[in-house]
This record gives sequence, structure tokens and C-alpha cells, in this order.
Amino acid sequence: MSRLAFLAALAFAALAVPAHAQRTIALHARTAGELADLCTTSPHQPAGEAKINYCHGFAQGMVDVEQMHGMRFCFPPGTSRDSTLAEFARWVGAQPQRRSANAATGLTQFLTERYPCH
Repeated sequence: MSRLAFLAALAFAALAVPAHAQRTIALHARTAGELADLCTTSPHQPAGEAKINYCHGFAQGMVDVEQMHGMRFCFPPGTSRDSTLAEFARWVGAQPQRRSANAATGLTQFLTERYPCH
């Protein structure tokens, strides 16, 4: 796992399981495909909310780390996290080789392509 992915996952690991949950689940997003799968989970599926929270936390952690190191992407006003992550999942699905990319690398590549700084 890259340092960037580790920091993002660590920063938001607490979001992965709701406080009222009676059992813990282990969520991992090593690849862009795994992250895209988490991002597109229905909240009505078993552990669905936890998976979505993990996806959002991972993405926010990535953005926070990128901000510390100089952003390679720029979000326009009104950009929605939900719609951006849905686009990310479609982007991953559009080319099967993207599924095997590192999760942090894949998300950063998507954000850089989708939201370039001008």
C-alpha cells in the first residue's frame, strides 16, 4: 500500500463502521476497482452504509493529502462528492485495466483528468 493510500485509509478508518454496529467489518480498497465497488454500494446492502462511508472517507483523505502537497486537480464550485465518486466508478468501469490500478493512484488520475487546474 502506498504511503498516500495508507494515510487516507488511516485518517478515515473510524468512518468505516457506524458507532451502533455490533460487529466489525474489515474494509479495504487496494485497487481502483475495489474502491469503485465500495463507492457504488447500495446503502441497503449488508454493510452498505459502512462501505459508502469508507469510500467517501478514502476520497476525502486523498484530497486532503493532495492539498498538503500541492493539488493536481481543482474542483469547480458546487462539485458534489457523491456525483464525483459515481463518475469515478464509471471511469474505472470504462476501461477494465483501470480496475487493477492502485486505489490512490487511480483516484488521483481520475481527479486530475476530470478536474484539471487551468
